[in-house]
Amino acid sequence: MKSPFSLALSLSTLLTATWAAGTFTPEAMLSAPRRSPALPNAAGSLAIYSSSAYNFTTTKKKTELSVMSLSNGSTWLFSNSSAVSNPVWLDGNNFVWLTSEKDGSTSFSIGDATAPAAKPIAAGSVPGAIDGLKLTKLSNSTWGVAFIGTAASNGTLYNSELADTPITSGRMYSQIFVRHWDTYVTPERNSIWYGTLSRGTGNGVSSYTLSEPINALNGTGLESPVPPFGGTDNFDISKVGLVFVAKDPKLNQATTTKSDVYYIPLQTFTEAAPAPQIITTPHLEGASTSPVFSPVGPSLAFVRMKDISYESDKNRLLLVPDVTKGLTTSEFYSTANGEGAWDRSPGTVAWSKDGKTIYTTSEDRARLRMWSNPADPFITVLPSMIYNASVSDAHPLASGKILVSGSSYLDNSIYSWVDPVLAASSNATQGVTLLSANLGLGSKWGLSSSQISEVYYQGDGDYLVHAWVIKPSFYKDGDTYPLAFYVHGGPQGSTKDSWSTRWNMMIFAEQGYVVVAFNPTGSFGFGQKLTDQIQNQWGGLPYNDLALGWEYVEKNLPFVDTSRAIELGASYGGYMGFWIAGQPLGKKFKAQFVHDGSFNTLSQYASEELWFMQHDFNGTLWDDFANYERWNPAAHTKNWTTPMLIVHNELDYRLPIAEGLAAFNVLQAKGVPSKFLSFPDENHWVLKPENSLVWHKAVLDWLNGYVGLPSYSEGVVGQERYRATLMNGPWMSSGHSMS
Repeated sequence: MKSPFSLALSLSTLLTATWAAGTFTPEAMLSAPRRSPALPNAAGSLAIYSSSAYNFTTTKKKTELSVMSLSNGSTWLFSNSSAVSNPVWLDGNNFVWLTSEKDGSTSFSIGDATAPAAKPIAAGSVPGAIDGLKLTKLSNSTWGVAFIGTAASNGTLYNSELADTPITSGRMYSQIFVRHWDTYVTPERNSIWYGTLSRGTGNGVSSYTLSEPINALNGTGLESPVPPFGGTDNFDISKVGLVFVAKDPKLNQATTTKSDVYYIPLQTFTEAAPAPQIITTPHLEGASTSPVFSPVGPSLAFVRMKDISYESDKNRLLLVPDVTKGLTTSEFYSTANGEGAWDRSPGTVAWSKDGKTIYTTSEDRARLRMWSNPADPFITVLPSMIYNASVSDAHPLASGKILVSGSSYLDNSIYSWVDPVLAASSNATQGVTLLSANLGLGSKWGLSSSQISEVYYQGDGDYLVHAWVIKPSFYKDGDTYPLAFYVHGGPQGSTKDSWSTRWNMMIFAEQGYVVVAFNPTGSFGFGQKLTDQIQNQWGGLPYNDLALGWEYVEKNLPFVDTSRAIELGASYGGYMGFWIAGQPLGKKFKAQFVHDGSFNTLSQYASEELWFMQHDFNGTLWDDFANYERWNPAAHTKNWTTPMLIVHNELDYRLPIAEGLAAFNVLQAKGVPSKFLSFPDENHWVLKPENSLVWHKAVLDWLNGYVGLPSYSEGVVGQERYRATLMNGPWMSSGHSMS
């Protein structure tokens, strides 16, 4: 195998001219380097991370693997090969990584992070594509290895490059799923494989050998990670074996969310896989995730929901004290009524190196924050917040510090040191030190935190509704700006302070809008009651909260010109756009934009995950037809008059394309100005950079044209003209419409 490494010019240097100049545009956002979470070595002296960036001139994506000194923040390039992935530290400065080969196989290599020019040491290969590499040290010269790979029907590692091409396109199904997210279900299944990586020496030179991997789930009827989004958060390894998450094979996969945690005891990681042992969770039978072994013993922590068919139920933190002695869990913060004393939903789990503390993430007031929990489920003191911004990854070190990766509205990658003791004692106002911000916290484009504020107002009940208010960087006191009224997806979800290339609030603000992004009934992070109250209320409480939000903006934000307002959202936010169009609030907007929304609730059974509508509409279509009909936007299309752009993609099997086409057909038949955009190679999201740029141009041109902002396609000239006009007085809308 040829070495993929070279001393190429750093990606960040190459792209500075692309993303550092001008205003914050979709091109700038989409071509900005994106960093993975930082992975520190055991000493906390170095961290590995990958980065990628798309160049619209060359239409190529460039990928790099880099190393950072955690003492001074300096970085150096290790690899510029897009085939390299999954770096995992071994010991000292040595780490192992995977390389995807042209024949579909995957190679294991080892190198020194401080010596990128040195030839890597080959350790072996496996005959298929794999991901999610994890290691556990078994001795000074042997590591247990586990990774994710697709298993063929006979239990071997599947290689798509070598698979036979079928001579017919017919597919027969006798159970659901037929298709899931953006693919049709095939006989191949996700599985977890294990083995060993052994180090030897000869003539003073180290060598490494990978054992023959073993399919841990072969013949069990179990699949892990759980499709479509399960990954490394669905399994873990330690000296005592392997744990993983899998859905209950005896239940209907499309109508239940139940997934269990299983334990496979291992000693050598070369023995045949014993039968998986299920971990029992009294009174809880919903979805499970994030099983993580303690670094100092056989303890296991993970989270699980209570409801068997509710994907947005509250997660409960659970502990198995010793998996070698018993597999029954104890629940943290449990209460007699079953609701739990902590009204937040923990997500990912990490242990302190001494095994005395468990760190969790949880959405809290429109941020994904991190919390510290004593590793004792019988301690009743609630968790302490130790990181108050949005976190994406965390690695506790032996020193006691935690290396945290996160993001914000202003930056797609922020690395910070956290002192958990000091942070816990100060509610995270101290003990957090910024190490590196990939995009200078927005300063590259003149963005700053002064543009971002948040408000609360009375909702349609005994609760307050949260909303973000985001101004343009060129905001000037005394001027007014058109309103971008944003509704998030879900149905249960949130608009939180984190980076997105799909719905980036700063992009819309920099067009000249004041963005107000709401977290109404159904939102995460404001108590489970508010999340749950959207059940059988899709067009009820959330709509009322939004109508009250409009009133709040009119009365309290004098810099917002509500006579020039547009509304936009995706998924459930798209449903709400269709619903709003048929309600009084719809008449207040100059135009709307709906992305992959639900138009006809009576058609929800064309989706794949049936549990979400059966939960949210209180039952099945045949038993509870009136509930599906009650909140149907299609029933109010007689009232549709607001111009609308619809985007709906062909690979969206969660909300099939017929939803968008039907709504567009209604608008066209009624003579309402409307446009329809579709991408045949995109799913519920638009992920390809060139497609995303088309998406942004279409959306901004459509919306801007209705509120008197320059067409985005006019480019920087149009934006600068608008800014110059603002300096001389309010912009007057031309009042024109588009067809």
